[in-house]
Amino acid sequence: MTLTSRLALAFLLILSTFALAADLPFDLVISNGHIVDGTGSPWYSGDIGIRNGRIAAIGNLSAAARKRTVDAKGKIVAPGFVDMLGQSETTILVDPRLPSKIYQGITTEITGEGGSAAPLNDAIIANDRPGFEHYKINPDWRTFRQYFSRLEKQGMGINLASYVGATQVRRMVLGDADVQPTPEQLEKMKALVRDAMHDGAVGVSTSLMYAPAPYAKTEELIALASEASKFGGIYASHLRNEGDSALEAIDEAVRIGREAHIPVEIWHFKIAGKANFGKMPELVARVNQARAEGVDVEADTYAYTAWFNSMSAFIPAWAHDGGDAKLIERLKDPATRARIRKDLETPSKDWDNEWDEISGPQDVMISVVQNPALKKFQGKRLTEVAKILNKDPMDTLFDLLIEDNAFTDCAVFGMSEPDVALALQQPWVSVDNDSSGTSPEGILGEEHPHPRAYGTFPRILRKYVREEKRLTLEEAIRKFSSLPAQRMRLTDRGVLKQGMWADVVVFDPETVRDVATFDDPNRLSEGMDYVLINGVAVIENGKMTNALPGKVLRGAGYTP
Repeated sequence: MTLTSRLALAFLLILSTFALAADLPFDLVISNGHIVDGTGSPWYSGDIGIRNGRIAAIGNLSAAARKRTVDAKGKIVAPGFVDMLGQSETTILVDPRLPSKIYQGITTEITGEGGSAAPLNDAIIANDRPGFEHYKINPDWRTFRQYFSRLEKQGMGINLASYVGATQVRRMVLGDADVQPTPEQLEKMKALVRDAMHDGAVGVSTSLMYAPAPYAKTEELIALASEASKFGGIYASHLRNEGDSALEAIDEAVRIGREAHIPVEIWHFKIAGKANFGKMPELVARVNQARAEGVDVEADTYAYTAWFNSMSAFIPAWAHDGGDAKLIERLKDPATRARIRKDLETPSKDWDNEWDEISGPQDVMISVVQNPALKKFQGKRLTEVAKILNKDPMDTLFDLLIEDNAFTDCAVFGMSEPDVALALQQPWVSVDNDSSGTSPEGILGEEHPHPRAYGTFPRILRKYVREEKRLTLEEAIRKFSSLPAQRMRLTDRGVLKQGMWADVVVFDPETVRDVATFDDPNRLSEGMDYVLINGVAVIENGKMTNALPGKVLRGAGYTP
């Protein structure tokens, strides 16, 4: 048989396979809905037929055979939402269903903020043991390949992709010390990035406010980002400064993108600090300028006026040198403690001084602790705790860190609503939760998270679309779906189109809403009637099904 004949036969076989599939009944047809396809285009009417986990047809399918029908009359049918920074790499091992995510309509999460699930070594595990013990997790993996394998073995409630953290590879080679890598050590760090990209990481990330990350010079980050770039990766960053020096921090990210030839994603795009309220237009202009100059820069936001991080972020970077144990030693030493206090009380552009950015200790809410004796303080403001303990608020902060082994997380109220809204409205800004998936039940339900953990996406639909009309529904859905999918190179997700994976949400745009508040955060969002992940319902008739149909989404550099 000639080559031409073989090709013709193969083509006929492919055609017959498609024809056979077209005659099969759909697994599910979503009928009568208003389809908002994710592109930003206006809604249109139609049915969506799903087969073998993918969208097999869109149109008038009223006569088509199917195993099940979902009547979406009066409802919106949209692509599943993509959380651009999700933080669930640990909690997905605690409750793989991730109720807080799926009740928002989130079907895919991107994670790995500076630190990442892998690579791991014994020294990192020893230093981070309080976190593993808090969640009762045995860190039995060392590489991304092993971590992803563990996820696939246990099952996943959502799709998940991860960056490799620049902080993580720094800790692998240099530990937690304030040192610079030798050329040989930098080569080892670059090799770890390469290995992670081969294992399926989607890029390299930084979280430059949290030690030991601030010890890294820009040149080190360019070297690591350049490695990720070779494999089609993204450079994502929690900027070095989100307050007084935010413009300079954007410039650094742009420089890394330009010199490493890599797209840049600015995480949780914000301007922090009472002295900086109203400066978001300057940040927007700086990003637009970079884009006009040909640098591929985009960003994301969670659209609340409080951020959420480790309370140890209040402490200047020099005091973290050597890790948490050394930090606690310094907080216990009167002379060093006095020096730390002076740094917090002194405005500075050299580091992101969160204490200087807030209007007072009442702007700090204690959220998550590990020490059981401190649980009574979860959900209380720092001023309340200081009053209970009869201490100065700053001393209270220091002592909480000592007593909780620097584990404490807190919400910090330090942004203005007009700045937050303006960031959200930019066409290159998508959406992130910036909180790990959680649950009102079990170990996770004992914490007091930021309400964004449960409410980010429905809150935007309620507040910024329905009530304030700052975004159209189609614009919001684009920010939730095709914009992040395009950024992360998820070419078969993010749009409702034939052949794409069937990550689909069905909801009533008039009733979908967030319920979680800062005082009462462990409350699931309402209004998602159906959430499908890879064609399987994880929410059905508004209730969780406990299905685990999620997949690990690996980057372009993955080698099986």
